Amino acid sequence: GRVERVRDAAKAKGYREGENPARWRGHLDLLLPRRAKASRSHHQALAFAQIADFMKELARRPAVAARALEFTILTAARTGETLGMTWGEVDMNEALWTVPAGRMKAGTEHQVPLSARASAILKLLRPKRPAPYELVFRSDSGKQLSNMSMAMLLRRMGRDDITVHGFRSTFRDWAGETTSFTREVVEMALAHTI
Repeated sequence: GRVERVRDAAKAKGYREGENPARWRGHLDLLLPRRAKASRSHHQALAFAQIADFMKELARRPAVAARALEFTILTAARTGETLGMTWGEVDMNEALWTVPAGRMKAGTEHQVPLSARASAILKLLRPKRPAPYELVFRSDSGKQLSNMSMAMLLRRMGRDDITVHGFRSTFRDWAGETTSFTREVVEMALAHTI
């Protein structure tokens, strides 16, 4: 589709002549097999019965990416929410992280109560006087960690069988099978639209 649009634009600007060889309708659609419908794939998750051992192994790793992954798991956050987190979003006194609407997938503000361990991770990383716009999880150069940093950490741990986003599923399974919270409360914890 992109090649077709580029060639159409080139023709419109006079850079080329003739038919568009990348045209889909009435041309390539007659020559190429139909595209399969996209199937919804699920992110590979860790069984919640294995989370305690995994968290112990993760705690032994000193990297900032390890703390980011640990925090992401503890808060059931999305990768981008964690990596874009600033000190201005954190109320350490109330143990509350408020993710602004502009950084949320659903476009609404999301408040995340912080567990004792999640708060401890923030205390460990917190500079003496952090600026509100300063990133919490950042590289040694002060830049935002790559969105692949936690995925690469899993790979270095030999865990190609799970994904970072899959920990949200782990949380969902744990909450649904071992707690008495309603489905709606669990979905709200995951910042899903109810």
